[in-house]
Amino acid sequence: MALSTLPVAILAGGLATRLKPITEKVPKLLVEVAGEPFFSHQLRLLKKAGLTKVVLCVGYLGEKIVESYGNGSDWGIEIKYSFDGPKLLGTGGALMQALPLLGPAFYVLYGDSYLPIDYRAVGDAFLKSGKLGLMTVYENRELYDSSNVWFEGGAIRAYDKMNKLPSMRHIDYGLGVFKPGAFEGYPRGEVVDLAVVQKALLSAGQLAGYEMTQRFYEIGSHAGLAELNQLLKNTV
Repeated sequence: MALSTLPVAILAGGLATRLKPITEKVPKLLVEVAGEPFFSHQLRLLKKAGLTKVVLCVGYLGEKIVESYGNGSDWGIEIKYSFDGPKLLGTGGALMQALPLLGPAFYVLYGDSYLPIDYRAVGDAFLKSGKLGLMTVYENRELYDSSNVWFEGGAIRAYDKMNKLPSMRHIDYGLGVFKPGAFEGYPRGEVVDLAVVQKALLSAGQLAGYEMTQRFYEIGSHAGLAELNQLLKNTV
């Protein structure tokens, strides 16, 4: 399985309520950052990493993204779309809806994450792990958000967004890699949270961990958007 052929599923179907009023008429991927839609910045990172297949899991205002980016040919990237349908399916449900487009293994990236990292190193670690899933983690120590991962000795010991342990110093970084088998047994067309799938994989010994040392950026909040806007204005 060649790393360059792994598609990237981008979770972009949510309502982006934290970014209102900006997102009342514009989906999060089209929010302007440093003079361009955020999605353009994401695509540039993926193309730089040699990843040229993208599957967008879209829902709210998704048709506007299709109008703007089409099949990705202008970017030299193949873009396919998977719509939630009449109701939002959550992060896990959206991925299950997209499985027919994703093949035997795929990256999962959040639609508000800007990660200027070595994506192929993450994919390589996943393939070498032999597990059904991989979660990237970052030693956050409550700096950017609430830490929710206990990572020690190169492995994830616990992951829980609701029940915090004193040993949790890391956070889910916003990039994962999965095989379709990770989603077996969950109801199709229903709301499923990816965090539930990840916790089940961890319990079954099927979730690898990969520690990132470079901080993440996000546009999920007004503060995150302002910070990334400033960063990219200074570097573009």
